[in-house]
Amino acid sequence: MEEIVALCKRRGFIYPSSEIYGGFGGFWDYGPLGVELKNNIKKQWWQFMVYQRDNVVGLDASIIMNPEVWKASGHVQAFTDPLVECKKCHHRFRADKLEGDHCPDCQGELTEPKKFNLLTQVLLGVTEENKRQAYLRGEITQGVFVNFKNIVSSSRVKIPFGVGQIGKAFRNEITPGNFTYRSREFEQMELEYFVKPEEKSSREIFEYWKKERMNWYLSLGMNKDKLRFRPHDDNERAHYAKFAEDIEYQAPFGWSEFEGIHHRGDWDLSRHKLKYLDTETNKEYTPWVIETSGGVDRAALFFLIDSFVREKERVVLKLNKSLAPYKIAVFPLLANKTELVEKARGIYQNLQKSYSVYWDDRGNIGKRYRYQDEVGTPYCVTVDFDSLKDKAVTIRERDSMEQTRVSIDQLNSYFQKNL
Repeated sequence: MEEIVALCKRRGFIYPSSEIYGGFGGFWDYGPLGVELKNNIKKQWWQFMVYQRDNVVGLDASIIMNPEVWKASGHVQAFTDPLVECKKCHHRFRADKLEGDHCPDCQGELTEPKKFNLLTQVLLGVTEENKRQAYLRGEITQGVFVNFKNIVSSSRVKIPFGVGQIGKAFRNEITPGNFTYRSREFEQMELEYFVKPEEKSSREIFEYWKKERMNWYLSLGMNKDKLRFRPHDDNERAHYAKFAEDIEYQAPFGWSEFEGIHHRGDWDLSRHKLKYLDTETNKEYTPWVIETSGGVDRAALFFLIDSFVREKERVVLKLNKSLAPYKIAVFPLLANKTELVEKARGIYQNLQKSYSVYWDDRGNIGKRYRYQDEVGTPYCVTVDFDSLKDKAVTIRERDSMEQTRVSIDQLNSYFQKNL
């Protein structure tokens, strides 16, 4: 983890938020490469979950909603963690995550657990005395439910159908940690899939989405041996959930959940007093919901961990090509030879029209390769003196380090095939 955290900062994936002022616990900034990685994950999710399905539509709900939403959903009353404080060093911990009954930092005596609400409060209003209390959303899920009627009437969707959404959520975590794994600001990618209130068919749909979500991570190159499903125990499953399972990754800090598949029953829509009218049967009922809820930040972290490989002469991120921040790097062999630079610039600008491309003319060619390996760039294109004669370039592949000579006029078709 220390090497990965160092690489993330050194190469521009992830920085501590507001670092020049000492940072702020549980908040992170994504640098030039990190934002590309996150965007690529979100693009792949949206393509797989929304664009490739006839009965799934998208939504982007607001971060702040009427506070009544959170009262109706039960978050104001029940969205809590048990908090204990050390009487000696005054550090605070989640009681349900502690092993033992003493402070893990100083072995001091702990207070009795108190309920700690995870919703982050905000005050809205023009003047101080008239400000109204609201909340930053603790999950993006409720935005779908409160828009259920709008989506049904405007999109003409019929059950079964799904609503996909990607967005920021906020939780006032007691103990953020493990780099970006447990943060106070994070991004979720969720599907709420509405089905008929039938035990057998809804269980089948639950199993279908379990397979779909696991296969998505595998299709993007995650190590199968480091992934597993873990069913929720009876004492941890939400009281309204019929079934709940997590996809976990075997991180350096242990098996860790980063996506949940939940059968939420009719809890959410019934809390908001919403029903669905089946126009074919003219019957009204409250649909059940199957939810897939994944963390964008956690997925990004685990893709980085999973792709991190230390070899004899190099460190390489063997990221899936579709996730890599840059797809291609273009080099002139020497930066002080005008004819090489001009030829390489022309190739770079042409490839830019279709791909995320990086220009690099610093240092020797070996150092440039090592840099691109470390940030996960699948292909490097080098323009050398032979290129001026044979109008071809050398393409070097990241994982195998094999080099291939390709005609310049065939570059687009080469990368269309390989990317």
